[in-house]
Amino acid sequence: MVLGLGAALGAAVLFGVGAIMQAVGSRKVPTESELNPRRFGGFVVALLRQPAFLGALALNLAGFGLHFVALRLLPLYLAQAGIAVSLVVTALLATRLMSDQLSALEWSAVAGVVVGLGLLAVSAGDAGAAAQHHGLTIGIIVGLITIAVLGALASRSQHGVSTALLGLLAGLGYAGVAISARLLQDGSLSELFHSPTLYALPISGALAFILYSLALQRGSVTLATTPMIALQTITPAAVGVFVLNDAVRAGWWPAAIIGFALSAAGSVVLVRFESVKH
Repeated sequence: MVLGLGAALGAAVLFGVGAIMQAVGSRKVPTESELNPRRFGGFVVALLRQPAFLGALALNLAGFGLHFVALRLLPLYLAQAGIAVSLVVTALLATRLMSDQLSALEWSAVAGVVVGLGLLAVSAGDAGAAAQHHGLTIGIIVGLITIAVLGALASRSQHGVSTALLGLLAGLGYAGVAISARLLQDGSLSELFHSPTLYALPISGALAFILYSLALQRGSVTLATTPMIALQTITPAAVGVFVLNDAVRAGWWPAAIIGFALSAAGSVVLVRFESVKH
C-alpha cells in the first residue's frame, strides 16, 4: 500500500508539471489540424516540433511508469484518486511561479483533494488480483475503435461541444490505460506478448494523449479537462469495484465514498490550472 501510494503521488507530481507544458505546446500548433489520415501526420509532426510538448511527453512517460506501479498495487479507485493530486501540484506551482492567486473555493478544493485521498487511503482494502477477463478485454478493444472514430468526427469541428467531447473521449482512453494495466497478468514473456491487453494499453494512452491535445488546441482548458478528469477517475473506479473485485475495508464504505467524492469534486474545481496565463 505504501509503495503503491508513493508511486501514485510521484506520478501526480510529474503529470502536474507536464500538463502545463502540454497546454503550451498544443496551443502553438495551427487549429486547422484534425484527426484524419491526411492531416493527422502533420499534426503529430507539428506537436513534436514544440520543445514544451516534448518535455510534456517525457514527463508523462515517466509519470506513467510510476502510475503503472500504483495501478498494479492499489485498488483502481485509490490509484486514480492519487493521480488527481496532479491538479493540486499544478495549482500550487501556478501560485509560486506565475503569480497566480487561489480563491477561497480553490483552496477548499486543494484541501478536499488531500483529505479525500487520505480517507480513501485509510479505507482501502486489497486490490483485486490480476486475472484474465476476456469480456472486459474485448470491451476495451471495441471501445478504442469507437473512441477513435468519434474523435475523428469531433476533431473536424471547432465548436465548444467538440472540445468537451474530445476531452471526454480522452478521459475514456486514459481509463482504458488504467484497466488494461490491471488486466496484465504475471507470467512468461511469451504469454505477455500474446496478450491483447499489452497492446491495448499503449494504444489507449497514445490515443488519449492526442485527443486531449486536440481538445486543448480548440477551446477552454476547463471545458476540455473537466470531462477528462471525471471519466478517467470514475470509470476505472467503477470497473475495479464491480468487475475486478477491488475491496474496501469492512465498515469503511461511507468514508471511501466521501473521500472519492471530495477528490473528484476538488479536481473539477482545479481544472483551470491545466492552463498557463500569458
